[in-house]
Amino acid sequence: MDVYLVRHAIAYDRDAARWPADDLRPLTREGEERFRKAARGLALVAPRVDRVLSSPAVRAWRTAEILCEVAGWPPPAPLDELAAPYSEAGLLEALEPHAEVRSLALVGHEPYLSQLAAHLLTGAEGAPSMFEMKKGSCACLGFPGKPRPGEGVLHWLLPPKVLRALHD
Repeated sequence: MDVYLVRHAIAYDRDAARWPADDLRPLTREGEERFRKAARGLALVAPRVDRVLSSPAVRAWRTAEILCEVAGWPPPAPLDELAAPYSEAGLLEALEPHAEVRSLALVGHEPYLSQLAAHLLTGAEGAPSMFEMKKGSCACLGFPGKPRPGEGVLHWLLPPKVLRALHD
């Protein structure tokens, strides 16, 4: 199985007066425009994804919708375990019903995505992040079957600048 970890695109800065709950904070107009270009590039390296699961936070959800609109990936389904409070064990348990697919995209937040990647690559729970995922970036991890800690192989990590360049 291939697992695509996608960090949400550029969002507005936290502002409790505008968005009392951080989950309501949206993408900026520039963030949407730049991610649309990145999604076109991402479609070239990952043209087919069987299922997209997203944090229900507005900025992640909109990022997942753009992947559907621009890259042709399936419409997202919400997965609360991709949002705070984050638990590696809880997220892996929530992925069990999706074990039959060949490719799965998870749209979420930092530092959770890079922590998940470290756990899946090393097998160590609470492993320190091995890399930072910029907003709008994507990592592809491969597994011989369903995602299990320590069995992942990093195929690639592409920052948004590279994804946009692929589009151009």
